[in-house]
Amino acid sequence: MKIAVVASKIMGQTDQLISETIKKLESEGVNLSGVVKVLGNESLDGNHCDMDLRVLPAGPTVRITQSLGKGSTGCRLNPAGIVEAVAAVERNDAEQVDLFVLNKFGPQEAEGRGFCNAIASALEQDIPVLVGVGKGCRDDLDRFVEGMAEYVQPEPDAMYDWCKAAMS
Repeated sequence: MKIAVVASKIMGQTDQLISETIKKLESEGVNLSGVVKVLGNESLDGNHCDMDLRVLPAGPTVRITQSLGKGSTGCRLNPAGIVEAVAAVERNDAEQVDLFVLNKFGPQEAEGRGFCNAIASALEQDIPVLVGVGKGCRDDLDRFVEGMAEYVQPEPDAMYDWCKAAMS
């Protein structure tokens, strides 16, 4: 089982590093599956919490948050958006996949939903997995992969090198 975890202490850096690594791998023709965060999208209500995921390899882009209006403090995650993104990933042909990517193992995955089945399926097929995680879900991810994940430094070269070695 090959699974690398990236966990930066700097907010937003994990998404940025994973996106940069994936962009480089895509330019080399690596066959990818999973999702990456679309960087640079501005929120409509100024809360800076909107999130779109690009389904690899070629789309679609799915919004996984919902607008609750200005001043709202509730959870903005849209479970229907997650379901849509998961379904789009699962529709892709996994036979030619070199690497599975999940930008973030989050609350849905911590509860056994979200992309858990897609991660497990990739690992069962000996497809390496690169996943980001925040501090709040790290213990849940460790339990999910039964402590078998390798933590990779949140640095572009370390992440890229791990991916290349895992795919060889």
